[in-house]
Amino acid sequence: MVIMEKNDNQSVDYNQPVAYDKDGRPLYAHPPINNGRAQTVHMARSSSPDKIEVSPEVKLKHDRSAKAYPELNLSEGEYVIADVARHPIGLIPPLAIGTFVLSLAVIFLFNYQSIFKTIQFPVDKIDPLWINLPAIVFIGLAILGMYISYFVYMSNRFYLTNESVIQEIQNSLMSKSQQTLSLINVEDASYSQKGLIQGMFDFGTIRLSTEGDETTYRMTYVTNPRQTIATLNNAVEDFKNGRPIDS
Repeated sequence: MVIMEKNDNQSVDYNQPVAYDKDGRPLYAHPPINNGRAQTVHMARSSSPDKIEVSPEVKLKHDRSAKAYPELNLSEGEYVIADVARHPIGLIPPLAIGTFVLSLAVIFLFNYQSIFKTIQFPVDKIDPLWINLPAIVFIGLAILGMYISYFVYMSNRFYLTNESVIQEIQNSLMSKSQQTLSLINVEDASYSQKGLIQGMFDFGTIRLSTEGDETTYRMTYVTNPRQTIATLNNAVEDFKNGRPIDS
């Protein structure tokens, strides 16, 4: 058999013969196979990985956040840095419309007799219950609608932790969702304020974009968006550089 010398500094080309037998037939050095398939090596994984050590200071912050925000699924050692709510100015349109409708209903309830006499409607032949009851139900529905508008609006919140960004999204009374974005995936964070009103009352829109899938997260009517984005960018920079994040 003729043996060919192997150069350790070069990678092995499995398509080239590494030796020849006594009859001159080439011999190849292919990787081992198993039933026509490449051999697979399974790595063992510990069933009880080492527990991450959390300092007493971080543990205290985590416990306080878990107690204050039970709706958030905080990991061990995770705590809330900022709790950002929507600016109350966004409630003006729905509450103004609700107040106007409610005022009309109350005025009608206490003055329906005069109104019917003005339009020459025979109100004396109608049982007052058939007028008062629908009016009271309508008033109750108007109040309920105003409360639902307030609840849905204020339930949209933005939380910044030392590990992630959490956005609570309340679309309606029965529709709610939560988005969680790790700080390591935040590629860009910015804010915008458009018009004189947003500048005067200090509210605006914040925008977060992620790496890879180019997903964009937005939240409108954010109070003090400049400070929110500054705090977020500092947290992202500290997290990516392995520095502790101050609350």
